[in-house]
Amino acid sequence: MKALILALTLLFCICPSICVARKPNVLLIMVDDMGWSDIGCYGGELDTPHIDSLANDGLRFTAFYNNAVCGATRASLLSGLYCQQTGHRGDRWNEPKDFSKCVMISEVLQANGYNTAMVGKWQGRDLAVKRGFDRFFGPNCQGKISYWNAVQNNDFYLDDKPWEFTEDFFMTEAFNDYAVEFLQDAAEQKEPFFLYAAYIAPHWPLHARVKDIEPYRERYLNKGWDEWTSERHQSQRKLGLLPAAWAPAPKADGIPDWSKDKNKLWQAERMAVYAAQITKVDEGIGRLLKVLKDSGADKNTLVLFLSDNGAASNGGIGPSKSGFGFPLKKGSTWRKDGDLIKGGSGPDHMPGPADTFAGYGMAWAGTSSAPFRSYKQSAYEGGIRTPLIARWPKVITEGGKLTDQPGHVMDFMATILDIADIDYPKEFLGRHPLPMEGRSLTPIFRGEQREAHPMLAWNCSYGRSIRMGDWKLVKPKGKKHKDAKWELYNLKQDGGETKNRASEKPDQVKKMKATYEAWQKRVGAR
Repeated sequence: MKALILALTLLFCICPSICVARKPNVLLIMVDDMGWSDIGCYGGELDTPHIDSLANDGLRFTAFYNNAVCGATRASLLSGLYCQQTGHRGDRWNEPKDFSKCVMISEVLQANGYNTAMVGKWQGRDLAVKRGFDRFFGPNCQGKISYWNAVQNNDFYLDDKPWEFTEDFFMTEAFNDYAVEFLQDAAEQKEPFFLYAAYIAPHWPLHARVKDIEPYRERYLNKGWDEWTSERHQSQRKLGLLPAAWAPAPKADGIPDWSKDKNKLWQAERMAVYAAQITKVDEGIGRLLKVLKDSGADKNTLVLFLSDNGAASNGGIGPSKSGFGFPLKKGSTWRKDGDLIKGGSGPDHMPGPADTFAGYGMAWAGTSSAPFRSYKQSAYEGGIRTPLIARWPKVITEGGKLTDQPGHVMDFMATILDIADIDYPKEFLGRHPLPMEGRSLTPIFRGEQREAHPMLAWNCSYGRSIRMGDWKLVKPKGKKHKDAKWELYNLKQDGGETKNRASEKPDQVKKMKATYEAWQKRVGAR
């Protein structure tokens, strides 16, 4: 026995690589347009058992930020920079990225021996397989959307080849299937893996299978947005997500009381379909977690779950409003088979089927945003805060905890390179990336206090803002806000942004405004 131990010791000394632990895997899951409070572990009544299991085993962030709109968030997430530094203004939906000044997470990981794969929403100039992903399934450019079939300018690819649609196609289910396939393949390899699952759900249009909608119909018919918002606030207080000092944001102007709405059946159906979209994602996440467990990779895999922006209020209140935010002209040919997709939704045109195109409206979006103010594209907290759950059993050893340390999607690059022990490149394939703006979240995972960002700033479609410590300065913008002034809030005391302190703290406003303008100039924000 002593001879065997001596032999093994000599072998490890001669071949130290045998002793080197496998680098951590990363499963990054992002949904689209989901509000802060929808999932169960953030106070919602939706059935999300698998997402909630991540929270039970991991860590929930209560002050994590995105860029308020899809393209801008993805630019920061993949590059580790403010979106403006990649060529994205931040106040528009989607724009071409300037890859000459940045490098993507997938590219760096691929170059350092990681298996890389992506499923879902891709918004780059090139195919994902040309930007560091070994495998890819999804639409090459996210334009007009249908969960049921192909539409113009929304061709699907499998790796670098067009993918043929099947008769039973439903987009989220297809994403689930390929994510599972990619993960199973990666888990069988000796190299570590990075899987980025970028779901389009629950982004409009409201599309779902009847069997997934049915469990929610009575739930939202028996209780409307007023009661569910109140119940979410109560749940958030019990969970520690809503501090006692906070006053939740009040209901936005123009939203009627549920008791006075004359079309409850239709309104309930809208929220039921929306909920069904999220449940379908949760179903896929359950399958992914099972692959991790069955393969033995779960202990050494960092799983991250978040949303790309706040709840989308598209759809208005009345049946005349379309889910896209503007009327869809009758006669428009949307689908390749020539069939028409009807714009809007109403009591005589329930959402869900393939020929509908609608959102769930401002009232339900207000419930999704609870306890925060406003929605997607806004610089208020309801637009820029995202739920973030991190599960990594090897490091996050005590599950169910919360952290109020602020973070931002641009921190993912620094975090993932940190845990993979990879240096951020000064030069990459002839490019000279800008220095990272993000900071690693790893100390927070370990239960430590990390060095915080001295400031975080946003230039959104409907506002500009900057956070410094507990203070936040925000200025709405748009046609209705031409004469808007800077507003000041203390987020520690007033996360719902209900009390403007600008008149009380003019020096604080002046200081933060100057810092914002310096940031604006440095990153090229307009």
